[in-house]
Amino acid sequence: MDGSFEACAEAARWLRAQFREQPRVALVCGSGLGALAQDVSDAQSFEYRDIPHFPRSTVPGHAGRLVVGRLGSAPCAILQGRFHLYEGYSSTQLVIPVRTMALLGVHTLVLTNAAGSLRPGLEPGHLLVIRDHIDLPGLAGRSPLVGANDDRFGPRFPSMMDAYDPALRRLALALAPKELRARSGVYVGVGGPSYETPAECRYLRRVGADAVGMSTVSEASAARHLGLRVLGLSLITNTAPADEIDDDDDDDVTGGGAGPEPHPAAPAAASGHEEVLAAAQEGARHLRALLLALAPQLDQPGLRRAGSEAP
Repeated sequence: MDGSFEACAEAARWLRAQFREQPRVALVCGSGLGALAQDVSDAQSFEYRDIPHFPRSTVPGHAGRLVVGRLGSAPCAILQGRFHLYEGYSSTQLVIPVRTMALLGVHTLVLTNAAGSLRPGLEPGHLLVIRDHIDLPGLAGRSPLVGANDDRFGPRFPSMMDAYDPALRRLALALAPKELRARSGVYVGVGGPSYETPAECRYLRRVGADAVGMSTVSEASAARHLGLRVLGLSLITNTAPADEIDDDDDDDVTGGGAGPEPHPAAPAAASGHEEVLAAAQEGARHLRALLLALAPQLDQPGLRRAGSEAP
């Protein structure tokens, strides 16, 4: 089980032979967010364990299932669960599903996650539409692109400028239900599985992060290497204590978001994965509404060609 071109091509061939319709948009569901698959029409379901070379999900809240069908008018693949470095997988194993989807003809990837807030005013139930990321495992040499480059996937040195597509980000901000108080910002990916210490929270905030999680960055890097368009959505499920965050101005609020807010008397960070899953369920209904509105537009040719500056 590896992330080589041959392994991903074999997985793609196996799936192509099963599919009634080839997906063009893929969505990766983070912790507790897999219920979106219930909205898929004409659905086909495949357990990860049955797909050649796919790893197994071992984390609660990750079903380990691929559901393919239509969200509205868009042929979509819903990945119910992802893989993490802390499960013991290599960085290339994490991105086998992303590479397989690209070989199947997917052109747009939506990455969702449950994340912790590092920003004053960004609270549980809010949505961070990812503008950029900080890939701490990647900076430490654990990128899925480390090693001999396979040109069939992409170039040796892919650009990460506008890694998260500006036009898709603007669309998500415009369509987000007001209950999500959507705003754009920077997501930082860490290795896990331990939650961050107070000192780490202060460090991550001071280097420019608005939310922190244990996923997404490897998938985004692999997707851009493949030339996919990427949209990243972080549902905030817990927040660092107020005395662990700097009082920076709350800017870059767009769509349904609110203006600058005073520093809240934030609750303590969630004490474990069960609390994160419970909080994810609270916001999942509104996130599902957003994704249902987004999916048909993600497959529009005009939007696929569009590209412009960030909001």
